[in-house]
Amino acid sequence: MSERAHDALPVTVAVTRHVDPAHATQMLAWIGAGTTLVERFPGFLGAGWVRPGVNSEDWHILYRFDSPGSLAAWEASDQRDWWLRSAQGIVVDTRRERLTGIEGWFDTPVERSVEDAPGATRPPPRPAPPRWKQMIMIWFAFFPLSLLTSWSFGLLAPDLDLLTRVLLSTIVMTPVMTYLVLPQLTRRLDWFLHGEPAPWRRRQM
Repeated sequence: MSERAHDALPVTVAVTRHVDPAHATQMLAWIGAGTTLVERFPGFLGAGWVRPGVNSEDWHILYRFDSPGSLAAWEASDQRDWWLRSAQGIVVDTRRERLTGIEGWFDTPVERSVEDAPGATRPPPRPAPPRWKQMIMIWFAFFPLSLLTSWSFGLLAPDLDLLTRVLLSTIVMTPVMTYLVLPQLTRRLDWFLHGEPAPWRRRQM
């Protein structure tokens, strides 16, 4: 891939931050302040966070820009520097990962860069699941959603012509699959994708 084409690819940054559960409220406010700041930067595509559990000390935060140049502008900004300094004593970075390219939910990205904080340990990356498992996972997400969407349009707009109905259906289904159904499904069935024992079998071991 040429350097110019690479510079045009979107880039996602995933950061794992270690926080005392007692500071969860402050962490939420800090994330909200950072999101408000980064939303004003050109090329910003979105951000989000997740915790493994209520009492977990790890917070996984992701943000995405349309190009490495846009990301670099944010990372070099005074706003980000102030935001990071405002959490000193509460938040500790433990891992940072950059994914460059248009990643699917299963495939290896065009470029992957991982930075670990000093003393942090990182397990070796797992290979992508077999294609036939990816196909099954997509079908599990697509079939019920397609059925529900078709049924809904049949009730709400039965007189729509075929082209319009398909167009509207795909407009509705694509973001729902991308941001809601597939992330939930792949997380819950991660054991199946990577050939590991099911959770109920692990509890019996």
